[in-house]
Amino acid sequence: MHYIWKEWKENIKGKGLWLSFGIIVLVSIGLLYKSSNLSFDQGFYVLLINLFDAVIYFIPIICLFLGAFAIFQEKEQKTLIMLLTRRDDYKSFLLQKSIAVHSVLLGPVLLWFFAYLIIIKFFFQPDLKAYLAFLLSLLCLFLIYTQLGLLIGSISRSRMQIVGFTVAVWFYFFFLHDFILLSFLSDVTYENVKGFSAAYFINPLQAARMFLESSLGVYSFDHMSKLLQSFMWMKPGLFLMANAVLLLFTSYILAVIFHRKEGTE
Repeated sequence: MHYIWKEWKENIKGKGLWLSFGIIVLVSIGLLYKSSNLSFDQGFYVLLINLFDAVIYFIPIICLFLGAFAIFQEKEQKTLIMLLTRRDDYKSFLLQKSIAVHSVLLGPVLLWFFAYLIIIKFFFQPDLKAYLAFLLSLLCLFLIYTQLGLLIGSISRSRMQIVGFTVAVWFYFFFLHDFILLSFLSDVTYENVKGFSAAYFINPLQAARMFLESSLGVYSFDHMSKLLQSFMWMKPGLFLMANAVLLLFTSYILAVIFHRKEGTE
């Protein structure tokens, strides 16, 4: 609780959290206004898909930066060295810091999207199950990319390193990962399709998108070819959960192993 309160006090004074939150609010309101002429019954699902497609452009890089600078600030202020010297090892510090950062970032966002659902009810017929699937998709993306940001902050010694690592991670998941897989697409067979599927869904953007669109009924898995059945060897929700657990755990372990205690301007 001490870390959560400390993180909240630091973020409430800064501009990063509120600027990020403001972008999410403006985009969601703008898309709702743009979608207001859609049908009362089906417009809700179109709005959720469009909103998800919009926020994945900026949520990853926002979370990466906020997570990275949350750790780097401790290095700049020398509080990290004091904490590690007095009572905590880095594993304990990073675990508590991660919980605090996730809580502070997700709190306002979840509150907004619950309020957003009330606003939506004036325009469309809401589907609570579909909306919860949408929130779960966003929640996983927030957790994964914020934890990756904490990894970046742990291994970086300067702000320039943070910028470089952040842009590289964002670029990889947003562009490069899919281009690499496309180069192997012609070699996919029944024997290796499960490996290709695992590589495809290691990208949290794809795992979250598949989970959301299948939950909204965009994709139907009732009549699939044998190759597609092999590709979807787990349910989309299990792919998303496995992705989140793997990336959260891996980011935490790598941050503990390769962390650097001091930072420079």
